[in-house]
Amino acid sequence: MELRQLRYFVTVVDEGGFTRAAERLHLTQPGLSAQIRQLERELGQRLLDRGARTVTPTEVGTAVLEHARAALAAADRIGETVQEFAGLLRGHVRLGVISGAATEEFDVAGVLADFHHDHPQVAISLTEDTAERMLAALERGELDIALVGLTGAAPDPDIGLEVILETPLVAAVALDAPADPTESAGTITLAALADRRLICLPVGTGLRGVFERSCAAAGFTPHIAFEAAAPPLLLRLAARGLGTAIVPALPPAEAAVFGVRALTIVEPRIHGRLAIAWRTDRPGGPAAKVLLGQLRIALGQRATTPDRFT
Repeated sequence: MELRQLRYFVTVVDEGGFTRAAERLHLTQPGLSAQIRQLERELGQRLLDRGARTVTPTEVGTAVLEHARAALAAADRIGETVQEFAGLLRGHVRLGVISGAATEEFDVAGVLADFHHDHPQVAISLTEDTAERMLAALERGELDIALVGLTGAAPDPDIGLEVILETPLVAAVALDAPADPTESAGTITLAALADRRLICLPVGTGLRGVFERSCAAAGFTPHIAFEAAAPPLLLRLAARGLGTAIVPALPPAEAAVFGVRALTIVEPRIHGRLAIAWRTDRPGGPAAKVLLGQLRIALGQRATTPDRFT
């Protein structure tokens, strides 16, 4: 049994057939088929059901597939480790960030630029998405590191988290809106929001998740009239009297610039949290480890700085 045969087998399963797998591997289809049959003869078991249109693993093939993937991943790590010790940090790092996180306060671009300068042979993929989808991508192994807003759900025990920002949620209303009896000294209770038209970040974002969980615990479902991915747009909608925006805390001067006043939500107070997330149950490549360390150092220094995030 050879490592390349395992790679061929995994690729055929992933592509669902020999034709696409051969194209991906830059092999002829007969040559690829011959290698898989040789692997099956060595193991004494048929690994693939060869249908007219698709190829699927047999029961034995399904069991072998998990170990084949693990063997290939281990082989890749061996190669990366050798390169690391040789001073040739290479590889591919996949980083995800939530919308609004890469700001001047959280200079993700600066960290990536410094990392690329030190390790120009490392490829970097940058994805922007919701916290919910990026945490799922981390769990599936499709991302190495993610900068996410925590939703308040119980975290996967295999996901490492370092909170780099915690900020209260506020309810922003138009600056010229008349004071409501439910408001008191710049605060408003969560229960008082039950009957309001609300302007929120989309489903899947950290702040939306935290807010909806808090509302559920208080016994009501919030009435979301408008959704937008960027907190500044939420504030502009609120300034035009279209509803009450649920956003991270912002200074009074900034609120006035947007044409709103911010009411701290109390009873209970709700906090959004921004965190760096990564897998802890399987070792990442050397490049991912180095970038993770640099992000934790650079962004961790901003841990008490309020910012807009989702």
